[in-house]
Amino acid sequence: MRIRLLLVLVMALWGSAFASSKLAVHEVPHAVAGFLRFLIGTIVLLIVLRAPRLPVADAARAAGLGLIGVFGYNFLFFLGLSLAPAADGSVIVPMAAPIFTVAVTALFGRTRLPLIRMVGLTVAIAGAGVFFLGIPASGSHRLLGDLVFLAAAACWASYTIFGAPLLSRLSAPTVTVYATAAGTLALGFAAAPDLSDVAWSELDFEFWLNQAYLGMLPTALAYVLYYQAVRQVGAATASAAIFLVPAFGLSCAWMLLGESISAVQGLGAALMFIGAWLNTRTPEAGQADSTHTGPDRLVPADR
Repeated sequence: MRIRLLLVLVMALWGSAFASSKLAVHEVPHAVAGFLRFLIGTIVLLIVLRAPRLPVADAARAAGLGLIGVFGYNFLFFLGLSLAPAADGSVIVPMAAPIFTVAVTALFGRTRLPLIRMVGLTVAIAGAGVFFLGIPASGSHRLLGDLVFLAAAACWASYTIFGAPLLSRLSAPTVTVYATAAGTLALGFAAAPDLSDVAWSELDFEFWLNQAYLGMLPTALAYVLYYQAVRQVGAATASAAIFLVPAFGLSCAWMLLGESISAVQGLGAALMFIGAWLNTRTPEAGQADSTHTGPDRLVPADR
């Protein structure tokens, strides 16, 4: 029970990151917000996990994963937040990422897709269509932002897929530390042109408190707690908890930002939830599941 409550706490932290990150992009450019969050997160990860030994031959691969899953994902994630509500992102990202993973691995023949997952993919795609149809007619920027969230989810799926071979040889903490560090460095380069435009002296205590929260809790500490949960209850049970993220994300977006989704979007979100759940069910004994996205594959660096 203690470990399951710990998992709920982790999902609450990841869900809250959508609204908290949206608050950050209200104050500074989206690239700067992303860089500050992950700079703090990287420092905390290095303190908690230290710098595990990484074979020289794998350094380039870990850095490449960081460019896809940390830089690519988070650059798009914060760009999406500058255009669309955090409520939309909290639904699209955690639901679309596993669907992209299943679809791509099936397309390239890396996994056999049983009927239940084919049905799940169909339902999820239909749900995404309904969700986008439910976007208010006046929200052209919102539509663009939601499409950017989809692109971010595709980056995360690529991170998961390309990371599987590396994680067959190295531990998830090792890959996560070095991938996060490489991605943070790239985020710093992307943010560099905007750093001089930030009125640093006008950023108040609440902004820095929010940045500290984002870097220390959803970005770093939650990973450590998640590792602990995986060791206790297994990756399948731990990764299934990801479906709590939209609930916490929507709740925080409503409480902190006054955001909500329309009834039609709610219907689409429900269909996406069902489709994603069908595609991440624990496979029967003896069946390989190369699409599993738990931390024995890669730990999310996005939430």
